[in-house]
Amino acid sequence: MNVRIDSSRIIKPFYEGPPPPTTNYVPLSVFDKVTYNTHIAILYAYHLPTPPNATIENGLKMALSEYREWAGRLGQNNKGDSVIFLNDKGVRFVEASVDSKLDQAILLHPSPALLSLHPSLKGVEELLQVQLTRFSCGSLVVGFTTQHVVADGDSVSNFLVAWGKVCRGQGMIKPLPTHDRTIFIPRDPPRFVFDHRGVEFTSKNLMQNHDPTYTDADKDVVIHKVHFSFDFLAMLKARASRKINKPYSTFESLLAHLWRVITKARGLCGMETTNIRISVNGRKRLNTVPNEYFGNLVLWAFPSAKVDDLLCHPLPYAAKLIHDAVANVNNNYFRSFVDFATHKVEEEGLVPTADINKSVLCPNLDVDSWLRFPFNELDFGCGGPYLFMPSYFLMEGNIFLLPSIKRDGSINAFIQLFEDKVEIFKQICYTLD
Repeated sequence: MNVRIDSSRIIKPFYEGPPPPTTNYVPLSVFDKVTYNTHIAILYAYHLPTPPNATIENGLKMALSEYREWAGRLGQNNKGDSVIFLNDKGVRFVEASVDSKLDQAILLHPSPALLSLHPSLKGVEELLQVQLTRFSCGSLVVGFTTQHVVADGDSVSNFLVAWGKVCRGQGMIKPLPTHDRTIFIPRDPPRFVFDHRGVEFTSKNLMQNHDPTYTDADKDVVIHKVHFSFDFLAMLKARASRKINKPYSTFESLLAHLWRVITKARGLCGMETTNIRISVNGRKRLNTVPNEYFGNLVLWAFPSAKVDDLLCHPLPYAAKLIHDAVANVNNNYFRSFVDFATHKVEEEGLVPTADINKSVLCPNLDVDSWLRFPFNELDFGCGGPYLFMPSYFLMEGNIFLLPSIKRDGSINAFIQLFEDKVEIFKQICYTLD
């Protein structure tokens, strides 16, 4: 696939009235500072009819007037604090084309070719980048990248829905995003109810001297896409929820299943410990934060088990570990984190444990669930996408869960494993005990 870049330029917010000052800034919150410092890339594919590029561009300019952070830049204020400067320097907007039809296999089976459908993730100053790639068949692929320090998945999806509404001529963005990142005020006196060392934070020396327990980083990692039908998920949920009054969620049940089958496929030692890093949305935990909050508000749960225990016990055992670990990241945990991050991190010289440089997570897993995000509502005026997916990013042990674009209750899972483990995974991924 030969992608031709037709234009690449910076576009800036469009204001209907007098523009706001470009000297203001937004301080990063403790949740922004603890997350991954990297760009995330997502792809959308649209069938004919598709709106003209100008419609999408103009809608983006208008949406940026309410989401000014994207058009700003990361930096430090005169006190040395990390901030987002609201200087309206703009976002990268790329127009591209391909002199052939869109090969569906490229989107259905993740490959390095996906990297040409969005701007580069390396050495990026802009906090948001958009690429429109048009194919000779009329298909349109919208690839965009967002700096994770600026916003988490909930905030990004709200922005995308707003962008689509503006393109469809639905007037003002409602509800408006909440931009105040100073609302996370530590308690006086602070209460460190939980130990956040070794969870969200670690010492610089430990981070620098960390040696991965798994040393096969030179093996080939591949992304395997697997589809779980609504009927299979219902059966999985019923099995996971045996002998309990309130059934586990579809997410908990599917993740418990994947944890067990991936552990089997890896062939791990029975006494080895395996855990999962699960994102927990603080908007549903902190009572004082509105759903429209724009920024990062995520911490993580880490269900853990010995391999023998995980595999010898039936599915409900793993589901309960996941359910309980997520439930424990509650309002008290979030408040303890705010106190700790405000008072102890700088004092003790701690750094976040979120590490974007790892290529191998074995024996552990990291799950990114997009099941509740309304990404499929990114409608520029001619209907929603027929497909959306993450770009091509290799990290063994990473899992992406996405709802099927068919909206039939099925789920697509993108599983990253060493190539020599994939065939075993394929053989057992639909096996129920």
